[in-house]
Amino acid sequence: MTRGRDTSTHTEAVKSKAKGLGFDQCGIASVVLADPDDNLGRWLSHGYHGTMGWMAKTHAIRQDVRQKIPDAESVVVLAKNYYSPRPEKGPDEGRIASYAWGRDYHRALRKPLRRLVQFIDKLEENTHSYGSVDTGPVLERTWAARAGVGSIGKNSLALTRSMGSWFFLATVITTVKLDADQPAEDICGTCRACLDACPTGAIVEPYVVDSNRCISYQTIENRGEVPEALHKGHGDWVFGCDICQEVCPWNRFACETEETDFLPREGHANPNLEGLRSMDEETFNREFEGTPVRRAKHAGMTRNAKIALGNVGKTVD
Repeated sequence: MTRGRDTSTHTEAVKSKAKGLGFDQCGIASVVLADPDDNLGRWLSHGYHGTMGWMAKTHAIRQDVRQKIPDAESVVVLAKNYYSPRPEKGPDEGRIASYAWGRDYHRALRKPLRRLVQFIDKLEENTHSYGSVDTGPVLERTWAARAGVGSIGKNSLALTRSMGSWFFLATVITTVKLDADQPAEDICGTCRACLDACPTGAIVEPYVVDSNRCISYQTIENRGEVPEALHKGHGDWVFGCDICQEVCPWNRFACETEETDFLPREGHANPNLEGLRSMDEETFNREFEGTPVRRAKHAGMTRNAKIALGNVGKTVD
């Protein structure tokens, strides 16, 4: 356990450091079970995670961060705005989700997050902390709601009044005891814009997404064939999907990011579909080096481009 605590001083120092490192928001939650009602367990039992087997394997540790850091006292939640307006799109172009237009956010946030972890670890003797963007076994959106950073929207994304949902989350689990913020309030109300707009019906009920029907899952995580019944709903999306965010009323208040790493690289917001479909693997790897698009791999992106070409009325061999 940590000793010699001065929670208010430490809390102010952590929030000031986070701001200085470029994070747009910082909130803190006390460590308890992340999901006492086991909503994650029910989601998994329905098979809504698709082929993402790691979600089931890390179920227990996602529920209780103390399995990662046994003496954990606090979870620091950080938000980083990535919003940028989509460039004008031509008829022969597809769409990539806006978070993937620039540098991979894991790489962009790794250094400032590591520096914050190092800062926290120096606050007291024998401190242990664990930082993660979204690759670790942490329920980031649940902790964001607990820490007052953002509520969970009906599309299952974190949502705020000031940034809408266009932001990345990072967390630090630490043995340092910090002052907890008030949890975020639900701001969706009776709105169901995201449910009504989803072209594949992936939002099966408020706050519950079936990954098997989700365009983002199918275009990124699925390594096999996309079910033909979903092809039409994919429209011209080739990597991810922004539809449920674009229709969210709170996103009208989003401000453009000041982080140049997240601005669109040439041709990455709306790639030429035929060019993408015929791109060889070497060219693909070079073109999308250092971006999230590499996660879908060459085979996945050419598959996605072929589906999109069919949806825009182009003949595909």
